[in-house]
Amino acid sequence: MSKIAFISLGCDKNTVDSEKILHILMENKHEIVVNEDEAEIIIINTCAFIKDAQEESINTIIEMGQYKEECNCKYIIVCGCLGERYRQEVFKEMPEVDAICGVHAYEDINDIIERLEKGERQILDIQETPNDTVTKRVITTSGHYEYLKIAEGCNNHCTYCAIPKIRGTYKSRKFEDIIEEARFLARNGVKEVLLVAQEISCYGIDMYGKYRIHELIKEISKIEEIKWIRLLYCYPENITDDLIDVIKNEPKVCKYIDMPIQHTCDTVLKKMGRRTSRKEIFEKIDKLRRNIPEIIIRSTLIVGFPGESNEDFEKLCSDIKLLRLDRLGVFDYSKEDGTPAAILPGQIKYSEKIKRKNEVMKIQENVAISNNANNVGKEYLVIVDGMLEEDNVYCGRTYMDIPDVDGIVFFKSDKKLIAGDFVRVKIEKSTGYDLYGKEV
Repeated sequence: MSKIAFISLGCDKNTVDSEKILHILMENKHEIVVNEDEAEIIIINTCAFIKDAQEESINTIIEMGQYKEECNCKYIIVCGCLGERYRQEVFKEMPEVDAICGVHAYEDINDIIERLEKGERQILDIQETPNDTVTKRVITTSGHYEYLKIAEGCNNHCTYCAIPKIRGTYKSRKFEDIIEEARFLARNGVKEVLLVAQEISCYGIDMYGKYRIHELIKEISKIEEIKWIRLLYCYPENITDDLIDVIKNEPKVCKYIDMPIQHTCDTVLKKMGRRTSRKEIFEKIDKLRRNIPEIIIRSTLIVGFPGESNEDFEKLCSDIKLLRLDRLGVFDYSKEDGTPAAILPGQIKYSEKIKRKNEVMKIQENVAISNNANNVGKEYLVIVDGMLEEDNVYCGRTYMDIPDVDGIVFFKSDKKLIAGDFVRVKIEKSTGYDLYGKEV
Protein backbone atom coordinates (compact mmCIF):
# COMPACT_ATOMS: atom_id res chain seq x y z
CA MET A 1 0.00 0.00 0.00
CA SER A 2 1.08 3.59 -0.60
CA LYS A 3 2.20 6.49 1.55
CA ILE A 4 -0.23 9.33 0.84
CA ALA A 5 -0.09 13.02 1.68
CA PHE A 6 -3.48 14.75 1.64
CA ILE A 7 -4.20 18.47 1.26
CA SER A 8 -7.70 19.85 1.76
CA LEU A 9 -8.62 23.32 0.48
CA GLY A 10 -11.83 25.30 0.45
CA CYS A 11 -15.03 25.28 2.45
CA ASP A 12 -16.40 23.20 5.29
CA LYS A 13 -18.30 21.02 2.80
CA ASN A 14 -14.98 20.20 1.16
CA THR A 15 -13.60 19.32 4.58
CA VAL A 16 -16.36 16.74 5.01
CA ASP A 17 -15.50 15.16 1.64
CA SER A 18 -11.82 15.15 2.56
CA GLU A 19 -12.48 13.35 5.83
CA LYS A 20 -14.46 10.69 3.99
CA ILE A 21 -11.70 10.25 1.41
CA LEU A 22 -9.19 9.80 4.24
CA HIS A 23 -11.41 7.12 5.77
CA ILE A 24 -11.59 5.25 2.46
CA LEU A 25 -7.81 5.44 2.07
CA MET A 26 -7.17 4.14 5.58
CA GLU A 27 -9.76 1.38 5.16
CA ASN A 28 -7.72 0.25 2.16
CA LYS A 29 -4.54 0.16 4.30
CA HIS A 30 -2.84 3.21 2.82
CA GLU A 31 -0.60 5.18 5.16
CA ILE A 32 -1.37 8.87 5.58
CA VAL A 33 1.79 10.96 6.02
CA VAL A 34 2.12 14.57 7.11
CA ASN A 35 5.22 15.49 5.13
CA GLU A 36 4.87 15.64 1.35
CA ASP A 37 8.52 14.65 0.87
CA GLU A 38 7.66 11.20 2.29
CA ALA A 39 4.64 10.67 0.06
CA GLU A 40 4.36 8.34 -2.91
CA ILE A 41 0.99 9.87 -3.78
CA ILE A 42 -0.22 13.41 -3.14
CA ILE A 43 -3.96 14.06 -3.20
CA ILE A 44 -5.30 17.63 -3.30
CA ASN A 45 -8.98 18.31 -2.67
CA THR A 46 -9.40 21.61 -4.48
CA CYS A 47 -11.78 24.57 -4.46
CA ALA A 48 -12.90 26.65 -7.45
CA PHE A 49 -15.76 28.72 -6.06
CA ILE A 50 -14.16 32.10 -6.77
CA LYS A 51 -10.95 33.21 -8.44
CA ASP A 52 -8.94 33.49 -5.22
CA ALA A 53 -9.79 29.88 -4.39
CA GLN A 54 -8.90 28.77 -7.90
CA GLU A 55 -5.51 30.46 -7.67
CA GLU A 56 -4.80 28.81 -4.32
CA SER A 57 -5.68 25.41 -5.78
CA ILE A 58 -3.55 25.93 -8.89
CA ASN A 59 -0.56 27.17 -6.89
CA THR A 60 -0.85 24.18 -4.55
CA ILE A 61 -0.87 21.72 -7.47
CA ILE A 62 2.20 23.38 -9.01
CA GLU A 63 3.99 23.35 -5.65
CA MET A 64 3.19 19.66 -5.11
CA GLY A 65 4.44 18.88 -8.62
CA GLN A 66 7.96 19.63 -7.41
CA TYR A 67 7.80 16.57 -5.19
CA LYS A 68 7.49 14.38 -8.29
CA GLU A 69 10.81 15.76 -9.49
CA GLU A 70 12.69 15.98 -6.21
CA CYS A 71 11.24 13.31 -3.89
CA ASN A 72 9.40 9.96 -3.90
CA CYS A 73 6.06 11.17 -5.26
CA LYS A 74 4.84 9.06 -8.19
CA TYR A 75 1.32 10.38 -8.69
CA ILE A 76 -0.71 13.52 -8.07
CA ILE A 77 -4.48 13.23 -7.85
CA VAL A 78 -6.69 16.32 -8.02
CA CYS A 79 -10.07 15.96 -6.31
CA GLY A 80 -12.92 18.40 -5.87
CA CYS A 81 -14.15 21.50 -7.61
CA LEU A 82 -11.17 22.65 -9.70
CA GLY A 83 -10.85 19.33 -11.51
CA GLU A 84 -14.60 19.09 -11.96
CA ARG A 85 -14.91 22.60 -13.38
CA TYR A 86 -11.74 22.80 -15.46
CA ARG A 87 -10.98 19.16 -16.19
CA GLN A 88 -9.48 19.59 -19.65
CA GLU A 89 -7.52 22.71 -18.70
CA VAL A 90 -6.00 20.95 -15.66
CA PHE A 91 -4.64 18.09 -17.77
CA LYS A 92 -3.48 20.43 -20.53
CA GLU A 93 -1.81 23.08 -18.36
CA MET A 94 -0.55 20.89 -15.52
CA PRO A 95 1.02 17.69 -16.85
CA GLU A 96 2.10 16.78 -13.32
CA VAL A 97 -1.53 15.80 -12.60
CA ASP A 98 -2.10 12.07 -13.14
CA ALA A 99 -5.79 11.79 -12.27
CA ILE A 100 -8.87 13.90 -11.61
CA CYS A 101 -11.49 12.69 -9.18
CA GLY A 102 -14.70 14.72 -9.55
CA VAL A 103 -16.80 16.05 -6.70
CA HIS A 104 -19.25 13.14 -6.91
CA ALA A 105 -16.61 10.45 -7.45
CA TYR A 106 -14.63 10.51 -4.19
CA GLU A 107 -15.83 7.01 -3.29
CA ASP A 108 -13.76 5.78 -6.27
CA ILE A 109 -10.47 7.11 -4.87
CA ASN A 110 -8.95 3.70 -4.15
CA ASP A 111 -9.91 2.42 -7.61
CA ILE A 112 -8.18 5.45 -9.14
CA ILE A 113 -5.01 4.64 -7.22
CA GLU A 114 -5.10 1.04 -8.40
CA ARG A 115 -5.52 2.18 -12.01
CA LEU A 116 -2.52 4.51 -11.67
CA GLU A 117 -0.41 1.69 -10.29
CA LYS A 118 -1.36 -0.39 -13.35
CA GLY A 119 0.04 2.31 -15.63
CA GLU A 120 -2.96 4.45 -16.58
CA ARG A 121 -2.49 8.22 -16.77
CA GLN A 122 -4.74 11.24 -17.09
CA ILE A 123 -7.55 9.31 -15.46
CA LEU A 124 -10.77 11.33 -15.45
CA ASP A 125 -13.45 10.06 -13.05
CA ILE A 126 -16.47 12.36 -13.24
CA GLN A 127 -19.96 11.31 -12.14
CA GLU A 128 -23.18 13.18 -12.78
CA THR A 129 -24.85 12.53 -9.43
CA PRO A 130 -23.48 11.87 -5.95
CA ASN A 131 -23.77 8.58 -4.09
CA ASP A 132 -22.69 10.13 -0.79
CA THR A 133 -23.35 6.95 1.17
CA VAL A 134 -20.14 6.97 3.23
CA THR A 135 -21.02 7.64 6.87
CA LYS A 136 -17.59 7.24 8.47
CA ARG A 137 -14.82 9.82 8.47
CA VAL A 138 -11.38 10.62 9.79
CA ILE A 139 -12.02 13.57 12.07
CA THR A 140 -9.54 16.35 11.30
CA THR A 141 -10.97 19.18 13.42
CA SER A 142 -10.40 19.54 17.15
CA GLY A 143 -12.77 16.61 17.53
CA HIS A 144 -15.48 18.18 19.68
CA TYR A 145 -17.26 19.84 16.75
CA GLU A 146 -17.83 18.63 13.21
CA TYR A 147 -19.66 19.65 10.05
CA LEU A 148 -22.36 17.29 8.79
CA LYS A 149 -23.26 17.66 5.12
CA ILE A 150 -26.90 16.83 4.46
CA ALA A 151 -27.22 17.62 0.74
CA GLU A 152 -25.18 18.29 -2.37
CA GLY A 153 -25.57 20.77 -5.24
CA CYS A 154 -28.01 23.64 -5.69
CA ASN A 155 -31.15 24.46 -7.68
CA ASN A 156 -31.14 28.23 -7.19
CA HIS A 157 -28.99 29.22 -10.19
CA CYS A 158 -28.04 32.63 -8.83
CA THR A 159 -26.47 34.49 -11.73
CA TYR A 160 -23.12 35.04 -9.97
CA CYS A 161 -22.60 31.48 -8.75
CA ALA A 162 -20.89 28.53 -10.44
CA ILE A 163 -21.89 25.91 -7.85
CA PRO A 164 -24.71 24.32 -9.92
CA LYS A 165 -22.24 23.94 -12.81
CA ILE A 166 -19.68 22.33 -10.51
CA ARG A 167 -21.75 20.29 -8.07
CA GLY A 168 -24.99 19.85 -10.00
CA THR A 169 -28.61 20.12 -8.95
CA TYR A 170 -29.78 19.84 -5.36
CA LYS A 171 -29.71 16.29 -4.03
CA SER A 172 -30.57 15.47 -0.46
CA ARG A 173 -28.78 12.64 1.27
CA LYS A 174 -30.84 9.79 2.65
CA PHE A 175 -32.32 10.62 6.04
CA GLU A 176 -31.04 7.40 7.61
CA ASP A 177 -27.49 7.89 6.24
CA ILE A 178 -27.28 11.32 7.86
CA ILE A 179 -28.47 9.95 11.21
CA GLU A 180 -25.98 7.09 11.00
CA GLU A 181 -23.18 9.57 10.32
CA ALA A 182 -24.31 11.77 13.21
CA ARG A 183 -24.17 8.74 15.50
CA PHE A 184 -20.68 7.94 14.24
CA LEU A 185 -19.56 11.48 15.05
CA ALA A 186 -21.13 11.26 18.50
CA ARG A 187 -19.35 7.96 19.24
CA ASN A 188 -16.10 9.68 18.34
CA GLY A 189 -16.44 12.52 20.81
CA VAL A 190 -18.26 15.19 18.78
CA LYS A 191 -20.44 17.42 20.96
CA GLU A 192 -21.42 20.10 18.44
CA VAL A 193 -22.75 19.28 14.97
CA LEU A 194 -22.99 21.97 12.29
CA LEU A 195 -25.46 21.09 9.53
CA VAL A 196 -24.26 22.26 6.12
CA ALA A 197 -25.17 22.16 2.43
CA GLN A 198 -25.42 24.85 -0.20
CA GLU A 199 -28.83 25.31 1.41
CA ILE A 200 -30.08 23.19 4.30
CA SER A 201 -33.55 24.74 4.62
CA CYS A 202 -34.97 22.84 1.63
CA TYR A 203 -33.57 19.47 2.71
CA GLY A 204 -35.78 16.59 1.59
CA ILE A 205 -37.89 18.35 -1.03
CA ASP A 206 -36.18 16.55 -3.93
CA MET A 207 -36.11 13.10 -2.33
CA TYR A 208 -39.22 13.02 -0.17
CA GLY A 209 -41.43 15.65 -1.80
CA LYS A 210 -41.48 17.88 1.29
CA TYR A 211 -39.16 19.84 3.54
CA ARG A 212 -37.77 17.56 6.25
CA ILE A 213 -35.06 19.67 7.84
CA HIS A 214 -37.10 20.08 11.04
CA GLU A 215 -37.63 16.32 11.26
CA LEU A 216 -33.93 15.70 10.71
CA ILE A 217 -33.01 18.13 13.49
CA LYS A 218 -35.41 16.43 15.90
CA GLU A 219 -33.90 13.01 15.13
CA ILE A 220 -30.32 14.22 15.59
CA SER A 221 -31.41 15.79 18.88
CA LYS A 222 -32.19 12.31 20.21
CA ILE A 223 -28.48 11.38 20.09
CA GLU A 224 -27.42 11.78 23.71
CA GLU A 225 -23.76 12.70 23.18
CA ILE A 226 -24.59 15.59 20.83
CA LYS A 227 -25.24 18.72 22.88
CA TRP A 228 -25.41 21.48 20.25
CA ILE A 229 -26.87 21.49 16.73
CA ARG A 230 -26.11 24.51 14.57
CA LEU A 231 -27.75 25.51 11.28
CA LEU A 232 -25.76 27.02 8.42
CA TYR A 233 -26.94 28.35 5.05
CA CYS A 234 -30.73 28.70 5.23
CA TYR A 235 -32.13 30.80 2.40
CA PRO A 236 -34.81 33.19 3.72
CA GLU A 237 -37.57 32.08 1.35
CA ASN A 238 -37.34 28.47 2.59
CA ILE A 239 -37.29 29.13 6.34
CA THR A 240 -40.66 27.61 7.24
CA ASP A 241 -42.75 27.86 10.39
CA ASP A 242 -41.78 24.24 11.15
CA LEU A 243 -38.10 25.18 11.04
CA ILE A 244 -38.63 28.25 13.22
CA ASP A 245 -40.55 26.12 15.74
CA VAL A 246 -37.78 23.53 16.02
CA ILE A 247 -35.13 26.23 16.50
CA LYS A 248 -37.32 27.81 19.19
CA ASN A 249 -38.35 24.67 21.05
CA GLU A 250 -35.55 22.13 20.67
CA PRO A 251 -33.07 22.74 23.53
CA LYS A 252 -30.09 21.33 21.63
CA VAL A 253 -30.52 23.66 18.66
CA CYS A 254 -28.36 26.77 18.96
CA LYS A 255 -30.48 29.89 18.59
CA TYR A 256 -28.32 30.83 15.61
CA ILE A 257 -28.98 30.80 11.90
CA ASP A 258 -26.83 31.59 8.87
CA MET A 259 -29.15 33.18 6.33
CA PRO A 260 -27.41 34.51 3.19
CA ILE A 261 -29.31 37.50 1.78
CA GLN A 262 -26.58 38.89 -0.57
CA HIS A 263 -28.31 42.26 -1.01
CA THR A 264 -31.40 44.23 0.02
CA CYS A 265 -32.04 46.28 -3.13
CA ASP A 266 -34.76 44.68 -5.26
CA THR A 267 -33.20 45.65 -8.59
CA VAL A 268 -29.89 44.03 -7.61
CA LEU A 269 -31.60 40.96 -6.12
CA LYS A 270 -33.46 40.46 -9.41
CA LYS A 271 -30.23 40.68 -11.43
CA MET A 272 -28.65 38.21 -9.02
CA GLY A 273 -31.44 35.75 -9.70
CA ARG A 274 -32.39 35.66 -6.02
CA ARG A 275 -35.89 34.43 -5.23
CA THR A 276 -36.68 36.95 -2.52
CA SER A 277 -37.24 40.68 -2.08
CA ARG A 278 -36.24 43.39 0.38
CA LYS A 279 -39.70 43.28 1.95
CA GLU A 280 -39.55 39.50 2.40
CA ILE A 281 -36.04 39.68 3.89
CA PHE A 282 -37.11 42.25 6.47
CA GLU A 283 -40.27 40.27 7.25
CA LYS A 284 -38.36 37.00 7.75
CA ILE A 285 -35.77 38.59 10.03
CA ASP A 286 -38.54 40.24 12.03
CA LYS A 287 -40.40 36.93 12.31
CA LEU A 288 -37.30 35.10 13.54
CA ARG A 289 -36.63 37.77 16.16
CA ARG A 290 -40.25 37.90 17.34
CA ASN A 291 -40.44 34.13 17.75
CA ILE A 292 -36.91 33.63 19.07
CA PRO A 293 -35.81 36.86 20.80
CA GLU A 294 -32.31 35.55 21.61
CA ILE A 295 -31.58 34.38 18.05
CA ILE A 296 -28.29 35.33 16.40
CA ILE A 297 -28.57 35.97 12.66
CA ARG A 298 -25.50 35.70 10.47
CA SER A 299 -25.64 36.70 6.82
CA THR A 300 -23.52 37.48 3.77
CA LEU A 301 -23.59 40.28 1.23
CA ILE A 302 -22.11 40.82 -2.22
CA VAL A 303 -21.15 44.39 -3.14
CA GLY A 304 -20.09 45.69 -6.53
CA PHE A 305 -22.45 43.40 -8.45
CA PRO A 306 -22.76 44.44 -12.13
CA GLY A 307 -25.10 47.39 -12.42
CA GLU A 308 -25.14 48.17 -8.68
CA SER A 309 -25.62 51.93 -8.78
CA ASN A 310 -24.51 54.41 -6.14
CA GLU A 311 -28.15 54.69 -5.11
CA ASP A 312 -28.46 50.89 -4.80
CA PHE A 313 -25.37 50.81 -2.62
CA GLU A 314 -26.57 53.67 -0.42
CA LYS A 315 -29.86 51.80 0.12
CA LEU A 316 -27.91 48.71 1.11
CA CYS A 317 -25.84 50.65 3.65
CA SER A 318 -29.01 52.18 5.10
CA ASP A 319 -30.61 48.75 5.39
CA ILE A 320 -27.59 47.27 7.17
CA LYS A 321 -27.97 49.96 9.82
CA LEU A 322 -31.66 49.12 10.13
CA LEU A 323 -31.28 45.34 10.22
CA ARG A 324 -28.45 45.33 12.77
CA LEU A 325 -27.42 41.81 11.78
CA ASP A 326 -25.48 40.06 14.53
CA ARG A 327 -22.84 38.62 12.21
CA LEU A 328 -22.05 39.63 8.64
CA GLY A 329 -19.61 38.59 5.93
CA VAL A 330 -19.13 40.95 2.98
CA PHE A 331 -17.67 39.88 -0.36
CA ASP A 332 -16.73 41.93 -3.39
CA TYR A 333 -18.36 40.48 -6.50
CA SER A 334 -16.17 37.93 -8.28
CA LYS A 335 -16.67 37.56 -12.04
CA GLU A 336 -16.87 33.80 -12.60
CA ASP A 337 -16.45 32.05 -15.95
CA GLY A 338 -19.65 30.66 -17.41
CA THR A 339 -22.05 32.50 -15.11
CA PRO A 340 -24.76 34.84 -16.47
CA ALA A 341 -23.52 37.73 -14.32
CA ALA A 342 -20.11 37.61 -16.01
CA ILE A 343 -21.58 39.03 -19.21
CA LEU A 344 -23.92 41.56 -17.64
CA PRO A 345 -23.33 45.22 -18.52
CA GLY A 346 -22.18 47.62 -15.85
CA GLN A 347 -19.20 45.67 -14.52
CA ILE A 348 -17.69 47.66 -11.64
CA LYS A 349 -13.99 48.42 -11.19
CA TYR A 350 -12.12 46.37 -8.61
CA SER A 351 -11.06 49.46 -6.66
CA GLU A 352 -14.68 50.59 -6.36
CA LYS A 353 -15.80 47.13 -5.23
CA ILE A 354 -13.19 47.11 -2.48
CA LYS A 355 -14.17 50.63 -1.43
CA ARG A 356 -17.80 49.56 -1.10
CA LYS A 357 -16.85 46.41 0.79
CA ASN A 358 -14.80 48.39 3.30
CA GLU A 359 -17.62 50.87 3.78
CA VAL A 360 -20.14 48.14 4.62
CA MET A 361 -17.67 46.42 6.94
CA LYS A 362 -17.15 49.71 8.79
CA ILE A 363 -20.90 50.03 9.31
CA GLN A 364 -21.08 46.43 10.52
CA GLU A 365 -18.12 46.92 12.85
CA ASN A 366 -20.03 49.66 14.67
CA VAL A 367 -23.08 47.40 14.90
CA ALA A 368 -20.95 44.51 16.22
CA ILE A 369 -19.26 46.64 18.89
CA SER A 370 -22.63 47.88 20.10
CA ASN A 371 -24.24 44.41 20.05
CA ASN A 372 -21.30 42.79 21.81
CA ALA A 373 -21.26 45.41 24.56
CA ASN A 374 -24.78 44.29 25.50
CA ASN A 375 -23.35 40.91 26.58
CA VAL A 376 -21.29 42.38 29.42
CA GLY A 377 -22.64 41.26 32.79
CA LYS A 378 -24.52 38.28 31.36
CA GLU A 379 -23.78 34.58 31.88
CA TYR A 380 -23.48 32.17 28.95
CA LEU A 381 -22.91 28.48 28.42
CA VAL A 382 -19.56 28.17 26.62
CA ILE A 383 -18.05 25.22 24.79
CA VAL A 384 -14.30 24.99 25.38
CA ASP A 385 -12.19 25.04 22.21
CA GLY A 386 -8.73 25.14 23.78
CA MET A 387 -6.33 27.05 25.97
CA LEU A 388 -3.74 29.78 25.47
CA GLU A 389 -0.98 28.29 27.61
CA GLU A 390 1.16 31.42 27.69
CA ASP A 391 -1.73 33.50 29.06
CA ASN A 392 -3.29 30.75 31.18
CA VAL A 393 -6.62 31.58 29.54
CA TYR A 394 -9.18 29.26 28.00
CA CYS A 395 -10.93 30.06 24.73
CA GLY A 396 -14.36 28.93 23.68
CA ARG A 397 -17.64 29.95 22.12
CA THR A 398 -21.20 30.71 23.14
CA TYR A 399 -24.17 29.60 21.04
CA MET A 400 -23.69 32.94 19.25
CA ASP A 401 -20.51 31.94 17.41
CA ILE A 402 -19.39 29.29 14.94
CA PRO A 403 -15.80 28.02 14.91
CA ASP A 404 -13.10 29.89 12.99
CA VAL A 405 -15.56 32.51 11.73
CA ASP A 406 -17.24 34.40 14.55
CA GLY A 407 -16.01 35.70 17.89
CA ILE A 408 -14.26 33.97 20.77
CA VAL A 409 -14.84 33.96 24.52
CA PHE A 410 -11.59 34.20 26.49
CA PHE A 411 -12.05 33.19 30.12
CA LYS A 412 -10.26 32.09 33.24
CA SER A 413 -11.09 28.97 35.23
CA ASP A 414 -9.66 27.27 38.29
CA LYS A 415 -10.59 23.89 36.83
CA LYS A 416 -8.68 21.70 34.38
CA LEU A 417 -10.78 21.84 31.23
CA ILE A 418 -10.49 20.07 27.88
CA ALA A 419 -11.92 20.83 24.44
CA GLY A 420 -15.58 19.91 24.33
CA ASP A 421 -16.32 20.69 27.96
CA PHE A 422 -19.20 23.06 28.67
CA VAL A 423 -18.91 25.73 31.37
CA ARG A 424 -20.85 28.79 32.43
CA VAL A 425 -18.98 32.05 31.98
CA LYS A 426 -19.85 35.51 33.23
CA ILE A 427 -18.87 38.15 30.68
CA GLU A 428 -16.81 40.98 32.15
CA LYS A 429 -15.57 42.80 29.03
CA SER A 430 -16.18 42.98 25.29
CA THR A 431 -14.28 44.12 22.23
CA GLY A 432 -15.57 44.41 18.68
CA TYR A 433 -16.11 40.69 18.19
CA ASP A 434 -14.71 38.88 21.24
CA LEU A 435 -15.79 38.50 24.86
CA TYR A 436 -13.79 38.14 28.09
CA GLY A 437 -14.94 36.65 31.35
CA LYS A 438 -14.58 34.16 34.15
CA GLU A 439 -16.13 30.77 34.80
CA VAL A 440 -18.99 31.02 37.26
